[in-house]
Amino acid sequence: MKLQLNGASIDAQVTTLAELLVAEGFGGAKVASAVNGTFVPALARADQILNVGDAIEVLAPMQGG
Repeated sequence: MKLQLNGASIDAQVTTLAELLVAEGFGGAKVASAVNGTFVPALARADQILNVGDAIEVLAPMQGG
């Protein structure tokens, strides 16, 4: 299915946000995620169904100031 991940078009064979994060190498990382501009908590990622054309943002925490 065609998705947007951090602004880049990708083709992924996944159903949920959790599956996408594993497939794209974010599986064990501490990240924040959003689908179509709506924050998705870590515990809800397995239940977040993805649809063709969804825009997913994945952000890693940063240190510094």
